[in-house]
Amino acid sequence: MSLVPLPNQPSQSVDFDYSGIATNVTTVTALQEVVTHLRREQAKAQDLLSSLSFSLRSFNNLNQFLALIPLIVSRVTDADAAALILFRPNGQVSLEQLYCHEGQPCRNIRFALENITRQLTLNAAVNPKPAIVLEQSLEEQLAPDYRWFSTAILVRNFELHERGRLYLFSSDSGYEWTETRQKLAQLVADQTAVAIENDALTTQLRKQERVTRELEIGAEIQARLLPNYSPNIEGVALAATCKTANQVGGDYYDFIPIYQQLPTPRQYRLNQADRWGLVIGDVMGKGVPAGLIMTMTRGILRADALHHHSPAQILQNLNQVMYNDLENSNRFVTLFYSEYDPKTRQLCFSNAAHNPPLLWRAHQDVIERLDTDGMLIGLDANTQYQEDQVRLAPGDTIIYYTDGFTDAANGNGDRFDEENLMTVFQDACHTCSGPQAILDRLFEQLQAFMGEYRHHNDDITLIVMQIQPMLLAF
Repeated sequence: MSLVPLPNQPSQSVDFDYSGIATNVTTVTALQEVVTHLRREQAKAQDLLSSLSFSLRSFNNLNQFLALIPLIVSRVTDADAAALILFRPNGQVSLEQLYCHEGQPCRNIRFALENITRQLTLNAAVNPKPAIVLEQSLEEQLAPDYRWFSTAILVRNFELHERGRLYLFSSDSGYEWTETRQKLAQLVADQTAVAIENDALTTQLRKQERVTRELEIGAEIQARLLPNYSPNIEGVALAATCKTANQVGGDYYDFIPIYQQLPTPRQYRLNQADRWGLVIGDVMGKGVPAGLIMTMTRGILRADALHHHSPAQILQNLNQVMYNDLENSNRFVTLFYSEYDPKTRQLCFSNAAHNPPLLWRAHQDVIERLDTDGMLIGLDANTQYQEDQVRLAPGDTIIYYTDGFTDAANGNGDRFDEENLMTVFQDACHTCSGPQAILDRLFEQLQAFMGEYRHHNDDITLIVMQIQPMLLAF
């Protein structure tokens, strides 16, 4: 088998087109550069926002934090300038901070914003919505040279209130307010709102702490003015307490030693007074104002009692001295003033519209009300007060009380009232031994009446005075 040679054919060469590959390589490189740039920008934005969050947690001064806001928001959005405008509760509108990137002129931005905010402050009553006027004015003054974007700073105080706006400016006609940039700007605005709200809450907390401390001091002073123990009065046993509804109350009671002559050191040390003033009062109202009036009442009453005036004259003098002050305050004082002579067991008293003390006569087993005619202290400068007296016998017991006791209510709204107090008091006198036991029994019965509804809406003060049996000498 022979092979027949093939005819000669021209040789063929293959040419490769490298241009497509080069184009693809260039595209990939460009994409990598774009991705790298985006990652850098993202990392920069994250770092800046992290710094802002750290500042929010660290700065105690709101102004220090607000100074960073325009700088941060302009960096994360690549804007030429940024401004923070605040709307204050008093109607003032202020340019809080303005930041421009280096090399970017912003004199015209500052001039426009300062002029607009000044006008808004002057016309606060006419322009209740400053944000609308801001937008319109910026459009008129900066539109040819700048584009801008703004976002609201909303603070929640029971409801959302616009406390300012964050403005971003760019002189680049190709600059776009992309969704990402808007979200970043809103994020910075939200952190600004949190800082403003935190500062307001901190200020309110500090104010509340200051008020609480002042109330504590007032309560401490008042506690020192009220007797911290019952004095030793010949032939008498005493028990007393005052429960205030607030830290500072308006109830008042006192035991005032009265000497006919200047007491000797031994008499003063042993409280061996010739007579004793027993007083209970109630300032209308509660809290610090009532406590201040109570303190003033105590000082005037103690000073006048040393001049050996009668109980009626003491109330009349007190009313005349305090009338001008109480007339302007719309507050009045009820007061029962009595003086007890241990030698005669005589109790002289006068009442300025206070709850009459209750006297249990041990021998007759009856209750009497100790009362005289007289108006509230501070109601009428010319009021005349009446006076009366009783002679006490061994075993007789008196309770002085304020209306917080009889006005206390249970869950149904029923008051404890004077009739219940008389019944409980008489029973306690039969079954209890000594004034302290009687006092404790009265409060126990009050709590039982109130049940679970044990919140005191008023101050409650109670004094129990009991005449002791005479000791026979052998």
